[in-house]
Amino acid sequence: MAFGRSSRKKRPVEPVTLKILVAGGFGVGKTTLVGAVSEIRPLRTEERLSEAGRPVDDLAGVETKTTTTVAMDFGRITLREDLVLYLFGTPGQDRFWFLWDELAQGALGAVVLADTRRLEDCFAAVDYFERRKIAFTVAVNCFEGADTFATETVQAALDLDPEVPVLMCDARDRGSVRDVLVAVVEHAVARVERVPEPATT
Repeated sequence: MAFGRSSRKKRPVEPVTLKILVAGGFGVGKTTLVGAVSEIRPLRTEERLSEAGRPVDDLAGVETKTTTTVAMDFGRITLREDLVLYLFGTPGQDRFWFLWDELAQGALGAVVLADTRRLEDCFAAVDYFERRKIAFTVAVNCFEGADTFATETVQAALDLDPEVPVLMCDARDRGSVRDVLVAVVEHAVARVERVPEPATT
């Protein structure tokens, strides 16, 4: 049988798709992070901050912020030919946390984005993922003018398990964000591999 040119072409790879959440406090840079790496035009559900929201939205440290995510951000990045990540950015304000359970379903892992000027704002996200046993990595968004601390200091301040990776990043920089996402995937896969097989009877 003669093989035509088309038969010698490499068969397309069916990529594995994984869901990653991007969480953290209000104004920490979640929308920016998703937009920095997404290879598609990111879906954003931002609305302008209103006077009605000022009593409940703490703008300390992010006084210039004029919009807020009210549902989610969505983007996609291909890490390898056979691996695609779908990114879901969660809303940061307390009043939208009811959406987190829906967004968390089926997630392999999460990025908790932190701002050293408002480190306490990511406590809720850390607690959420710890309680649900979802693997996460803490990424400290290095804002201009913010104090810098060693990763060990951040880990201690957030009372993290030693296995939880802490990285410094720039949420505006594609390469920096990609490094964070690779760390999340590696950490989540390592956790899965450490889970013992159920005993057979």
